[in-house]
Amino acid sequence: MVLGRLLAKTSTRRELRSPAWFADYTLAAAAVTVACLGIAMNYSATWRSLSFEGADPLTVARRQAIFVLIGIVVMVVAAAVDYRVLRHYATPAYLLVLVALAALLRWGPEIRNARSWFELPFVGFQVQPSEFAKLVVIVSLAAFVASHEGYLRFDTLFNAGLLLAVPMFLIYRQPDLGTMLVFVAIAMGMLLVAGAQLRHIVVVTLAGILALVLVFSIDALQGPRLLTETQRGRLTAFLDQDFEPQKASYNLRQSQIAIGAGGVWGQGWKQGTQTNLDLVPEQHNDFIFTALGEEFGLVGASLLLALYAYIVVRIWLIARSASDPFGRLLGVGILSMLLFQVFQNIGMTIGIMPITGIPLPLMSHGGSGTLTTFAAIGIVISIGSRRYAL
Repeated sequence: MVLGRLLAKTSTRRELRSPAWFADYTLAAAAVTVACLGIAMNYSATWRSLSFEGADPLTVARRQAIFVLIGIVVMVVAAAVDYRVLRHYATPAYLLVLVALAALLRWGPEIRNARSWFELPFVGFQVQPSEFAKLVVIVSLAAFVASHEGYLRFDTLFNAGLLLAVPMFLIYRQPDLGTMLVFVAIAMGMLLVAGAQLRHIVVVTLAGILALVLVFSIDALQGPRLLTETQRGRLTAFLDQDFEPQKASYNLRQSQIAIGAGGVWGQGWKQGTQTNLDLVPEQHNDFIFTALGEEFGLVGASLLLALYAYIVVRIWLIARSASDPFGRLLGVGILSMLLFQVFQNIGMTIGIMPITGIPLPLMSHGGSGTLTTFAAIGIVISIGSRRYAL
C-alpha cells in the first residue's frame, strides 16, 4: 500500500516536470559531434582543389557550417514541439511533398543528368525535396500504420505500399535510385515493428527482388530503358570491379585506395594523398568517408562508427519506450533511415554495396540532408522527453 502511494507520487512528479528534464542531451551531443567532424572533413576534401582554382578554400566548409548551425536550431525546435502534433499534419505535408517532387520534374534544373534540386535565387543554395520526403513519409506511414498496429492485414500493407509508391515513382523519374532504396528500408523496419506477418514481408521482398531482376533483364535485352547506362554501371560495378562501363568502377577503386592508404593511424588531417590530388570524385559528398579513412585511418573510422552506433542505440531505446504506437513507429522509421544510409554509404566506399547517391548522415556536404537528419534527431528527442510528461 505504501509502495503504491510512493510509485504514484513519483509518477505524478515526473508528469509535472518539463519535457526538457527528460530530453536526451547525449543523443544531441553525439549528432553535433558527427556534424562538426563532417565540417572538418569537408574542408580537408576541398581546400586544396579550391585553392588551385583560385577560390576561397573555406567555401565548402563554410557552407556546411552554416547548414549545421541551422540544423542545430531545427533540432532544438523539433525537440521542443510535441511530436504527437505531427500526426495532424501528416496528410498536408505528404501532399506538399508530392507537389514539390512533381514540380521538380517539370521545372527543376538538370544537374549531373538528374532533376533532384531546386535552385534558390539570390542565396546560391539548392534544395533537394527527396531528402525532406524521407521524413515526411516516415511521419505519414507512422500515422497510417499506428491505427492498425498489432495485426496488419495484407490489404493494410497494400495501402501502405501505395503510400510509398507515389513518392518513390516521382523520385525514380528524377532519377534517384539511392533514395528509393532508403524508402524501402524505412518501410520494412516500420512494418516489421508494427506487426506485419512474416509471410507478407517475404512476399513483398520476393516481389521487389523480382522487379529488380526484371529491370536489369529488360535493359540487358535492349528493351525499354528503365535504367540509364550510368545507373546500371554503378549498381553492378561492385559485383565485377574489373568491368567498368563508362568507368563506373573508377570511384570505387579510388575510394578503396584512399581508405587503404590510411592504415591504422591515418596520414593526418589535410595530408591525404588521394584527397589532396582530388582523385576521388564527389569526395565531399557521397565519398566523404574516404577522406576520413585516409587521413585518420582505422582509428578515426572506428570512432565515427562508434558515434553512429551510439546514435542508433539511443534512438532504438527511445523508440522502444515511447508512450504510444505513433511515437514508437516514428522512432523506428528514423532509425531505419539513418542505419540504412550509414551502412549503404560506407558499404559502397569499401565495395560491399552498390554505388548510389546516398549521403553519409551529418558528414556529407549538403543542406537538405543535414537539416533532415537534425530534424529527425529532434523528433526522437521529443519522443523520449514526453515519455512521462503529458
